[in-house]
Amino acid sequence: MFEATPRGFGFVKTPEGEFYVPAKAANGAMDGDEVELSVRFEKRNPSRLRHEGRRADERPVAQVARVLVRAHADLVGRFEVAEPFGVVVPLDPSIPYDVFTRLGEGVPARDGDLVRVTMLEYPTRRSAATGVVAEVVGGVDEETLAIESIIVRQGLPVSFSPEALAEAEAVDVGAEEALAHGAADLRGRLVFTIDPADARDFDDALSIDERPDGGWDLAGAVLLRPERAACAARWRLGVSIADVSAYVPEGGALDRDARERGTSAYLVDRVLPMLPERLSNGVCSLVPGQDRRVLHVDVYLDDAAECAAFRAYPAVIRSAARLTYDQAQRLLAGDGAGAAGVPASEGAGDGVLEAGAAPAEEARLRASLAALHKVAQARIARRRDLGGVPFDTPEAKVRLDARKRPVAIEVREKTDATSLVEEAMIAANEAVATCLAQAGGAGMYRVHAAPDPGRLQDLAGVFGEFSWFADIDQDAFAAGNPYALQAVLAAAEGRPEGELVNMLLLRAMQRADYRDACEGHYGLASAAYTHFTSPIRRYPDLVVHRLLKERICAHAQAGGAGVRATGKRAKKKQRDLAELAAHCSRTERRAEEAARQSQETKMVELLADSVGAAFSAIVSGVTERGLFVRLDCTAEGFLPARLLGRERFAFDPRSLMLTGEATGKAYRLGQRIAVVLESADPAARRLTFSLARPSSKKGKTVRALRR
Repeated sequence: MFEATPRGFGFVKTPEGEFYVPAKAANGAMDGDEVELSVRFEKRNPSRLRHEGRRADERPVAQVARVLVRAHADLVGRFEVAEPFGVVVPLDPSIPYDVFTRLGEGVPARDGDLVRVTMLEYPTRRSAATGVVAEVVGGVDEETLAIESIIVRQGLPVSFSPEALAEAEAVDVGAEEALAHGAADLRGRLVFTIDPADARDFDDALSIDERPDGGWDLAGAVLLRPERAACAARWRLGVSIADVSAYVPEGGALDRDARERGTSAYLVDRVLPMLPERLSNGVCSLVPGQDRRVLHVDVYLDDAAECAAFRAYPAVIRSAARLTYDQAQRLLAGDGAGAAGVPASEGAGDGVLEAGAAPAEEARLRASLAALHKVAQARIARRRDLGGVPFDTPEAKVRLDARKRPVAIEVREKTDATSLVEEAMIAANEAVATCLAQAGGAGMYRVHAAPDPGRLQDLAGVFGEFSWFADIDQDAFAAGNPYALQAVLAAAEGRPEGELVNMLLLRAMQRADYRDACEGHYGLASAAYTHFTSPIRRYPDLVVHRLLKERICAHAQAGGAGVRATGKRAKKKQRDLAELAAHCSRTERRAEEAARQSQETKMVELLADSVGAAFSAIVSGVTERGLFVRLDCTAEGFLPARLLGRERFAFDPRSLMLTGEATGKAYRLGQRIAVVLESADPAARRLTFSLARPSSKKGKTVRALRR
């Protein structure tokens, strides 16, 4: 892949190493393009190399022979009139090519408009890039230019088809109709939602009941331990998920639009939903005090929170409360913060129960949270015993003002409240995956493969610089033994390098994806896992809902006997699901990359006001070119080796260390250092740092930027 720079030259990493491509040899390649190289042998121009840096000086030179795959079908840029042409100047600084259009063709645009241009011809050594204006991007100001560019670059759909919107408008909740057709009436249960304070849709709700001596009615349930299920089960954990499949029939316009998106995209300043707002924020959202259709899972758990049995079925619920994570945490802590007395429509405020709710309801809510917390802690302990790897990395989110300007960086970490929701969702996902796997045939699963031993072997060399790593079983760690990884995380916890070790191990893991086969989840130590709990925002979950309904129906018709699909039709469905799983994995990566880039853009924009200030940072990466450093607010930037001092620094690729050849001064992963922010480029999402000298005056610190 070609990694372009704003000055036109770039670099390409290959299995044979990294190559430097001068601007004149780029042959029209753009940032992100997959290219074929030919190696060049030429005498270096010292003045140019001083301009382009040490990285260019130390790489073999190549030229782009041809572009194999283009990364940009569309570009966003400023439209300028240059008779008889229009010229689109891309916003992305890594694309140094203007795109020429013919005036009068495509969507009319005025001088200065921000437009999306569809590429017709890409630039070559002899010809310019040409395109046609496909859209004038409306409602855009300086604060949103970079985000619009990210949306277009990632190819994220921003509007729904008229047919999909018409289908959405015709939807009605239909709770009474569902009850008439056999849906269970769970409106008598104490059901509630727990979500972030800024959540706009609520697709999962919880309930829990306890019988210390068991005795649950398990008619129709899947019994994992038939001989003990009824007497061993202590808790009935209820997970209610919005029944989106009741409103989005397969093959319709809504379904086509949702499938194309694959997932909602959560950008720093907006949400690009998978479903129209009529569904995502209305009919399907489990708002308090309103009847809603759900697919419900009852998971029966024993004293150790191990699943003894489970049952899945359509139902109708009425959520009693909308809790934020902070509210749930306060109620768990028992600080006396009241929950009742405010109407459900004001759920984002201090109150969470319906108006007129009795004090007993708040007591029941507190008791339910306490029980969920107890179950969650038991499940976390059990997963650890099974070999689950407990990664815990902080999540940074930039807070914007009304004009979409960044004002603070909020670093969110796990709490008891977030853990209890997460554990309930994991339990439901495992139960549904087990149900589908037992049925055989087609399925859609969330799979996390074991880590690549080569990556772990490389990390062993890095972690060897820390004294505590000597107590770790080296062979077991390199082989990916989950208990050895647990030991590493435990040993690093609370140390200065703890967060870095967590991050490096997480980077060494395989990426979880969607597959049509049940192949387990390494990180969760789960033999069967799927995504079932977020059908409003994830298409795989919607697919799983449809498959589960088929399974429930077939199970009932067979009188509880096992059902296994066979024949050509079943094989075709399996192939279709395999293709769909791959598509959903791609759209997930696309949305996540857009979300990450949008957060980074605003983070760099916020830090631009702190150029010249000193910060405490941890070394998060080491290359021969310099150091990657990570601030406490999670912002990451680069400190070039030339700014470490006047001496030359030698790079040790095994220990990932830079050592001064004259002084012996060493810089290694996990080391905390003082840095000064030299520059911030929001468009390129780039921060550049220098090493702080003892005389450096510390200006605005990162603590002023985070909450």
